Amino acid sequence: GQSVEFAEHKEYAPGDELKHLDWKAYGKFDRYYVKRFEHETNLRCTLVVDGSGSMGFGTAGLTKLEVARVLAATLGHLLLRQQDSAGVTIATKAHVVEVPPRSSASHLQVLFEALEANDAKGETDLARTADLLAEKLPRRSLVCVFSDFLDDGPDGLKRLLALRARKHDLAIFHLVDPAELTFPYDDPTLFLSMEDDRSLEVNPREIKESYLEEFTRFLDETKATCTAADVDYVRVRTDEPLDKVLVKFLSLRTGGGAA
Repeated sequence: GQSVEFAEHKEYAPGDELKHLDWKAYGKFDRYYVKRFEHETNLRCTLVVDGSGSMGFGTAGLTKLEVARVLAATLGHLLLRQQDSAGVTIATKAHVVEVPPRSSASHLQVLFEALEANDAKGETDLARTADLLAEKLPRRSLVCVFSDFLDDGPDGLKRLLALRARKHDLAIFHLVDPAELTFPYDDPTLFLSMEDDRSLEVNPREIKESYLEEFTRFLDETKATCTAADVDYVRVRTDEPLDKVLVKFLSLRTGGGAA
């Protein structure tokens, strides 16, 4: 049965049930509003962006963080246009920025500013991010995570996926730069960590085959783990048209295909 606990007003749109029209609100504002009850409240979505140093890597024009920002901002815009709620969490091991979900039109600018204000720096800690979300998420939220999942922690992804057990819906956007997929290096090269002070000088020709095997295994395992947890998984190349990425994701949400 319908929950009797009133939650909020929503401006009337064609298709809304007339029995929920609030005539007192109409008399006061001369506009039609519909009462919504607890089970009808709008979708709450938290857009989680990995802000760690490795997300600053980019060889195709945009860095992984820049792609994540655009995708998160676009989804936030779509959610707010349909009067759902959207918030942002930008996380690294040492620093977290949180913007709680809201549904007002003016909230979009707040989301944009939060996404734009943070640069890629620091270490990844997906487990800490998962614990923070578990503690603070509104009940039954949609959580969209944008990350390259390059985390030294052993169980960061599994801790994120455990949010499903708390009745949250989860979508994973796995950011990958084309250079990570092809390893297009030939001459002796000094590789510098983007998250700490580690470095490694190697002959790329000697390690290319083993690197590609390891990275492919990492990608396959990440996708398989998400699929086993019944979580939508979208792999995003930073050189891929972002409208196609969103179409792929929306197709998954409506049961139209696999990533």
